[in-house]
Amino acid sequence: MVSLALEIVGITLSTLGWIMSIVCCTLPMWRVSAFIGANIVTAQVYWEGLWMSCVFQSTGQMQCKVYDSMLALPQDLQAARALTVVSIMIGILALLIATVGAKCTNCIPDEGVKARVMASSGGAFIAASLALLVPVSWSANTIVVEFYSPISIIHLILDSSLFTVLCYRQ
Repeated sequence: MVSLALEIVGITLSTLGWIMSIVCCTLPMWRVSAFIGANIVTAQVYWEGLWMSCVFQSTGQMQCKVYDSMLALPQDLQAARALTVVSIMIGILALLIATVGAKCTNCIPDEGVKARVMASSGGAFIAASLALLVPVSWSANTIVVEFYSPISIIHLILDSSLFTVLCYRQ
């Protein structure tokens, strides 16, 4: 009975992590502009995501534009696009495997086989989390390096999409 409860908690947390990876993939807040120095009052805030960039103006108006070409994106965002989609797909596969191998289902009658199926589901969830952790870490490193660059006028900072992954995927 205790192992069934632990299994349900594990599947629930894994499903929550998978949903958060979808949210992370869709939000346009991977990079947010921050003006440092004399520009204390800003009229526009720039958001960059995997699929679009947005400009939020001080009047409350927001305009978003889908990227014209994938080749125009930096390398870290190109890799992040691919790896987040791969992570979501592996998460779907892991959820399906967990559904088949759960103790509360009758798809597999042998308990030993069910345990191995659930272990493979856990391995798939770990692979999905690592596939999402790589682009998040790479983008965070790029943002930190560009933030301290003396050439850049507009500094980009980490925002909620990256923090969502770092908090829920560990």
